[in-house]
Amino acid sequence: MRLTKFTHSCVRLEREGLGVLVIDPGAWSEPEALRGADAVLVTHEHADHIDASHLRGLDIPVYAPEGAALPGLPDLPVTEVGPGDAFTAAGFRVTAHGGVHAPIYGDLPDCANLGYLIEDAVYHPGDSFHTPDAPVETLLVPLHAPWMRMSEAIDFTRALRPERALGIHDAQLNSRGLASANGWLAEQGTANYRYLEPGSRL
Repeated sequence: MRLTKFTHSCVRLEREGLGVLVIDPGAWSEPEALRGADAVLVTHEHADHIDASHLRGLDIPVYAPEGAALPGLPDLPVTEVGPGDAFTAAGFRVTAHGGVHAPIYGDLPDCANLGYLIEDAVYHPGDSFHTPDAPVETLLVPLHAPWMRMSEAIDFTRALRPERALGIHDAQLNSRGLASANGWLAEQGTANYRYLEPGSRL
């Protein structure tokens, strides 16, 4: 499976014999992430994870959490999924995990959030640290957000013990903050941690 990281939380997966699956093409990700895409997974409704303008003119299925408010997407075929659901998107086997966005602050309401485990190998948690009850080979671990602390990202990698971890959710970090976050995960996480620059492939 070929994985290409785009800016922030957007990831593109391709495998010979299957299609092209894109996760979280948000406002900060590059539109080219969707070039030739066959399906899109949306972890939750926030603009840094889904931008309707990127999807205009594309006749491809979109999978999103039940009840998610996705403005600008009424003309696209959106399939609602819930925790525990298993389905196929762009030829990839996907299971949905979690259900709720991590708390941001005080009594601000939570929204639906799903983590997606693709082909029992790659796990994208969206905006949460929900740990699926399944082994994970490649963990996409958030690096920075108003809803998280670095210690939680480290504990997340330790809890899941993946073969490798790759940093995502990083668009609000400057170069110094990014170096710090990457250093902490490389030193304290139990996984083989790597950071991919936007556009880089694994």
